Amino acid sequence: MTAAASREAFGSRAGFILAAAGSAVGLGNMWRFSYQASEGGGAAFVLLYIMMTLMLGIPLMLAEFGLGRRGQLTPIGALRRLAGRGWARIGYVFVIGGGLILSYYSVIAGWTVRYAIDSIWHGFPGDSGAHFASVASGSGAIAFHVGFMAATIAIVMAGIKSGIERVSFVLMPALFLIVVGLAVWAFTLDGAGTGYTVYLQPDLDELLNPSVWRAAAAQAFFSLSLGMGAMLTFASYLGKDQDLPGAATIVAFTDFGVAFVAGLVVFPVIYSLGLQGAVSQSTVGALFIALPGAFDAMGAIGRVVGLFFFVALAVGAITSTIALLEVVAASVIDEFGISRRTAALGAGVAITLLGILPATNLDLLGLMDKIAGELMLIAGVLVISILAAWILRHEVAEELAAGASPFWRRQVPRIMAVLRWFVPPVITVILLVSLKETIAAIVAFGG
Repeated sequence: MTAAASREAFGSRAGFILAAAGSAVGLGNMWRFSYQASEGGGAAFVLLYIMMTLMLGIPLMLAEFGLGRRGQLTPIGALRRLAGRGWARIGYVFVIGGGLILSYYSVIAGWTVRYAIDSIWHGFPGDSGAHFASVASGSGAIAFHVGFMAATIAIVMAGIKSGIERVSFVLMPALFLIVVGLAVWAFTLDGAGTGYTVYLQPDLDELLNPSVWRAAAAQAFFSLSLGMGAMLTFASYLGKDQDLPGAATIVAFTDFGVAFVAGLVVFPVIYSLGLQGAVSQSTVGALFIALPGAFDAMGAIGRVVGLFFFVALAVGAITSTIALLEVVAASVIDEFGISRRTAALGAGVAITLLGILPATNLDLLGLMDKIAGELMLIAGVLVISILAAWILRHEVAEELAAGASPFWRRQVPRIMAVLRWFVPPVITVILLVSLKETIAAIVAFGG
């Protein structure tokens, strides 16, 4: 029996879309997005993020979808099958990058669970900065990281239909309802208008800042789970009757929608209480220092809102961690032919042990995010664009047309032209900016 014939598959189109959207929607939407927007001129960053999603994100997602369904394997095997043995090395980079991201992502996810539990038992402490320092260090940070990874491993061990798809059907609608409800509540806050102004009124000077362009692109890639093999892996579980362009559009706009609505929560809360200074202190400032401080200042209602907010974060995180672990576990299954349970457990334990390092060192966590969450993703999507649009363009175009609606079939030549002529040069420039910033981060960490 061939690998394609015996391979697991999603039970429905809706299951695939929800799982792919779950991979895309996560902490990147609410953890990174709010911080990047505050640093990048508010709506100036949002506008660039939309541009990057439309002009780079969706075409690159389609490239991964096309390669994954064509190859019917995870990154290593798919690239080997489609482009030759030498390309399998690139597949290993995708798998390693996804594992690195998961190792520190689960640490941050563990913080969200800790804050949700805190809101139930004793509320949010007045000194949110000191509280975060205790949450993000020591045995507690390790314990919650391990617990979150255990939940992730259990879901991936259950398989595509019984694990990932079933969980996505429950958690994704719940996440949407919570985030929209929080945004409606935030609209009622006194002084919320100031937050909306900062968020929605662009600082046009930032549109000329290369670092903001780089940040918007990296955020799009990170948030859409591009360049780490997740979308390629999920597409390998699809049949030829699935509409890939339609699915990619739904996933991308769902991802942006959650990120945008989350900003409609974060900015009004922070600016209504004058806590905006905490946002720019670090990438974690908005979520784990400023917002808990705001919830504490609101009294009883803040405790309830804080619980829902951090539950939403945890839900978004688990839908992303299962996608990241699936890339690694499924690659082990494809390469070594071992059972899903063994592969998920082995890969999960290894990543859990690696995550102990960022769980005990915030500076290391930030450096890992800079290397794996930005530089490696940008390099990964550059490789994907070249492979899909230059080396395997006919095969990818055929996959995108198969199962697509008449409208999308007519768009396939345009999509391939964007992937071929526009995406690679733009990503190359972004990669150079990211490389410079990453080298500076490494030097600073070493110093």
